[in-house]
Amino acid sequence: MSNLSNSLNVSRRGFLAATGATAAAIAGLGLAGCSDTNAPAGSTGAGSDTKVQAVAMDTKAYDELIASGAVADASAIAGSTWASAVAEAGTLRVGGVQTSLLFSQLNEEDNVLRGFDAGLSQLLARYIVGDETKIDNTQVTSDTRESVLQNDQVDVVFATYSITDDRKKVISFAGPYYTTQQSILTMADKKDIKGVDDLAGKTVAVQSGSTGPQIVADVAPDATLQEFKTDEEARKALEQGRVDAYVIDTTMQMGSMVRNPNKYRLAGDPFGPEDQYGIGLPKDSDGVQFVNDFLQKIEDDGTWANLWKICIGDRADIADAPNPPALGA
Repeated sequence: MSNLSNSLNVSRRGFLAATGATAAAIAGLGLAGCSDTNAPAGSTGAGSDTKVQAVAMDTKAYDELIASGAVADASAIAGSTWASAVAEAGTLRVGGVQTSLLFSQLNEEDNVLRGFDAGLSQLLARYIVGDETKIDNTQVTSDTRESVLQNDQVDVVFATYSITDDRKKVISFAGPYYTTQQSILTMADKKDIKGVDDLAGKTVAVQSGSTGPQIVADVAPDATLQEFKTDEEARKALEQGRVDAYVIDTTMQMGSMVRNPNKYRLAGDPFGPEDQYGIGLPKDSDGVQFVNDFLQKIEDDGTWANLWKICIGDRADIADAPNPPALGA
């Protein structure tokens, strides 16, 4: 079980014991009435008379953490062709997303991306260029993450990007910096799916280009898969009843439940192989070692754990940060 999944299961036990039936509506994640920062506080979940208070990110703490990030020595940058090119350009070109609540969410009030992935990219920009705002963001989907690197449209991709052997044939990865597994999302009032075994004969949404389709095909061969390009499209199909369930990384499901308290339910435990999130770089780039050195530095000085706490732990009511996975694993 992944370090995230273990933390979530521990949090769930304490949360369910403390709050009973109300918590059961968001069973599985120990999410203490969390919601999107753009959603109105005190919104009411479907089928419940209990108002749920949104838990917003502490944006001040986030911004202060990023602004205090380390800056690399000139010698470290000079030792990497990839980092030298970024430094010379004065901007880090990042492939990412804008709608992943806990990992990279655009705040429309100040037009700033914040989240665990966004924060890592901003810390890396600061590390190389000396200014965390010097980022040129390009939106990617699961289907375009490799092509933007291959076509030199971006320098790096931060997008809950699972490391796979097939992807490593065309790009390179730094990391891993995070681990997760797959989870099943259903509507809160749908009770007939309790775990992987109940997916047989059901129509299951998966995201094209992600690891989900193959994992579901392996563990639930009798399920009918329907692929969608984005997380939003898959969840819309679930809400409209066009699919019975949606399978993707637990971290993505957690973001959906934080954004929409009492709307969805996690069916059963996380499953499948442990997904390792990596940072995409051009094939055989010497930036891999440079970025791994950067990751090691922010793990050692506590920045990684502090960023996790602000972006995920405080919002999902999980007290202790997980241990980051071994780099180069």
